[in-house]
Amino acid sequence: MTTSLSAISTLAIAPAQVVRGEGILSNQGEAIATLGQRPLVVGGQHSLPRVQPLLDAHHQAGLASQTADYGRDCSEASLERLLGIAQKHQADVVIGVGGGKALDTAKLLAHQIRCPVVTIPTSGATCAAWTALSNVYSEAGAFRYDVALDRCPDRLILDYDLIRTSPPRTLIAGIGDGLAKWYEASVSSGSSDQTLIISAVQQGRVLRDILFQKTPAALRQWGGPEWREVVDATVLLAGVIGGVGGAQCRTVAAHAVHNGLTQLPACHDALHGEKVAYGILVQLRLEEMGGKSSLATSARQQLIQFYRATGLPQTLADLGLGNATLADLQRAAEFACREGSDIHHLPFTVSPDVLLAAMVSPLCPELRERPRPSSSPSTAPSEVQP
Repeated sequence: MTTSLSAISTLAIAPAQVVRGEGILSNQGEAIATLGQRPLVVGGQHSLPRVQPLLDAHHQAGLASQTADYGRDCSEASLERLLGIAQKHQADVVIGVGGGKALDTAKLLAHQIRCPVVTIPTSGATCAAWTALSNVYSEAGAFRYDVALDRCPDRLILDYDLIRTSPPRTLIAGIGDGLAKWYEASVSSGSSDQTLIISAVQQGRVLRDILFQKTPAALRQWGGPEWREVVDATVLLAGVIGGVGGAQCRTVAAHAVHNGLTQLPACHDALHGEKVAYGILVQLRLEEMGGKSSLATSARQQLIQFYRATGLPQTLADLGLGNATLADLQRAAEFACREGSDIHHLPFTVSPDVLLAAMVSPLCPELRERPRPSSSPSTAPSEVQP
């Protein structure tokens, strides 16, 4: 039987190796030496000093490593500068250390110079350590485009001691980003009859339920068993969904709203997952407005309660856009609705004006006036059942 090339698809499902544990950075030198002898360690000014045990392990393993600060964003200018450093160093393996933008930069750099890549997340804010995807931004921090990579990282090192030192806000943002897997995949791919797509969508539902159930205890006992489970959910399980589902298990409006909001400098201090979490509320509002969905209404009410308990943003003001002008928001909406945007995976047409209306009214009226609790690790938010 002959299979046509058009019927062949390639999925980058998972890293070749995932190693996780407490304080494991110092014993990774020999494992990395199997991938290359001249590592280029790419990270930010805050994350690079946190992996000194790894650099010491490189020295002990006889590796000729060099560090490089990626800057602020995964941008074309940053990648060009790092490419020069990698070539001068004759790097044969790239190690990414930090949050989503640092890891995206390292993955894309390794893709460009065709060498292995190791990812070391320093927080639970995203699943970037897992995925075969990099988002590219402008030098000013505005989203431009994403790049599908030919494979997931060769090794993912998840050191819980390292993650534990990150601010609680970063894990809360990762929870928001993880929740979007269900709300977006169920819309874009929920009616698929393909085995892997069905599996990915249902994994999104499982991820949502885990986050609803385990987040309160995770934030009460920072570094405890439930905290570790939530970190596994935001860094690992969230990546599984995109890996198994592939390009067909697409993002929809939540990430499109994020991309639009990055065009506004006033929003740049908000984390990726915070903007995505707000985008979920906007997507559900669009489903109410355009799809006349009562399920979207109840889902939005449930999410708002959960957001209030965890400290996730619910309004534009929560994202630093309380003073944004109508022209600012219109610009964000137009970018989110540009041709080829993921927002057009919704089963109805969305114009910039419609999106703008949804963006300014994501809250349920009956919930607007309730105070938000602190999101510090000592807070004991009430559990929200799925």
